[in-house]
Amino acid sequence: MFVIEDIHAWSPNIRSKTSIRSQMKKVLIDPSIAVASLNLSPRKLENDLNTLGFLFENLCIRNLNVYTMSERGVVSYYADRFGLEVDCVLHLRDGRYALIEFKLGSKEIDKGAANLLKINNLINQNDQMQKPCFLAIITGGKFAYTREDRIKIIPIGCLK
Repeated sequence: MFVIEDIHAWSPNIRSKTSIRSQMKKVLIDPSIAVASLNLSPRKLENDLNTLGFLFENLCIRNLNVYTMSERGVVSYYADRFGLEVDCVLHLRDGRYALIEFKLGSKEIDKGAANLLKINNLINQNDQMQKPCFLAIITGGKFAYTREDRIKIIPIGCLK
């Protein structure tokens, strides 16, 4: 029975290989499995935003995996020992890629944007590396827009 999927780590040539985490990240193929097995209700999740955030990230990864399969794309993540991380790196087979953060609440958008801009700056300092096509934050909000720093804000509802 397939219930857990491995998400590979992205290892760009922007820092020493020893500083980049390369372990696979485990996600559920459907976050509703966790909700059902933990007997979670909407009220319980409202009172445990940390768990809800993990479930939201898992839901976003699942949706992006499904959408990229038809294009033979791949979803990965980035994390290094310095605390810099990106929740999702979406790769297409032609070499294009995007950096994506998942933030359930609008209060976390600025934090996600700061992470994206930090890694984007590292990439821009490396002349040999292809630049990301776009930077995005997928949220639990209602409105899609592009920030002044060109980061796209995309509600999860747009992925359905």
